[in-house]
Amino acid sequence: MSMNKDYCVFILSYNRPQNVLTYSTLINQGYTGEIYIICSSDDSSIEEYREKYKKVFVFNKDEYRGTFDMVDNFDKKNTVVFARNAAFDIAEKIGYKYFIVLDDDYTSFRYSMKPDMSYNTKADKVLNIDYMMDILIEFYKKTSAKTLAIAQGGDFIGGKDSGLFKKKVGRKAMNFFICSTDRRFNYIGRQNDDVNTYIRLGELGELFLTVVNYRLEQKATQKNKGGLTDMYLDSGTYVKSFYSVIVHPSAAKIGVMGNKNKRLHHVITWNKCVPMILQETYKK
Repeated sequence: MSMNKDYCVFILSYNRPQNVLTYSTLINQGYTGEIYIICSSDDSSIEEYREKYKKVFVFNKDEYRGTFDMVDNFDKKNTVVFARNAAFDIAEKIGYKYFIVLDDDYTSFRYSMKPDMSYNTKADKVLNIDYMMDILIEFYKKTSAKTLAIAQGGDFIGGKDSGLFKKKVGRKAMNFFICSTDRRFNYIGRQNDDVNTYIRLGELGELFLTVVNYRLEQKATQKNKGGLTDMYLDSGTYVKSFYSVIVHPSAAKIGVMGNKNKRLHHVITWNKCVPMILQETYKK
């Protein structure tokens, strides 16, 4: 069993009970801790989730309306931001102080570094997810960060010369969130909620961190049926990214991401986004 008894994993899923890739990935890579699926009451496939995964929590999106900023005035509720905010209450309800929030489309967890801290070109699969989770939780406990994340495969375009790998730690948090019920915060925005949140709260001095030791790989956006795919197909990644421009127009803009398969994506100018600590050499 996992060394820690004070955390669990939540997988947020909607309308794809037969394709919760993250659940299989965790099990196949050795995770032995508690896993709960979080669904919303407007999901027509809840019984299928319960039959297959047993530990399923259902929340009502209407109970969270008006408790956070949607960054628009639309009525549709097909967005993950409700579930992200509900996760804090669910963790508290079942008695966990620490919890890890994941989406449902992760295909693998991999090493980005070798033991000597050099770049892991092969991106070998993590052999012991329990150990990875445990050390990340212990690191999180020793920081004041609101949440701690690991990197994504796309962060390493350029390999050892990629910007995030050179920095070793980033002021963002996406797709993998270690959280605590005593470090609560609200995710904001119908789309791009993770980015909206770390740039808005980062602007106020809150700490969001991504470490590069590990990475996750996931299904390509708009390729996995169910979940948020319909929303992205309806409005495109341009609209998704523009939510972050609305939230922090002096630091966020729309740019192009990718190597061969390029797509529109948010670009954050960090020296205009978050407070910086000056080196002692600049002290007068």
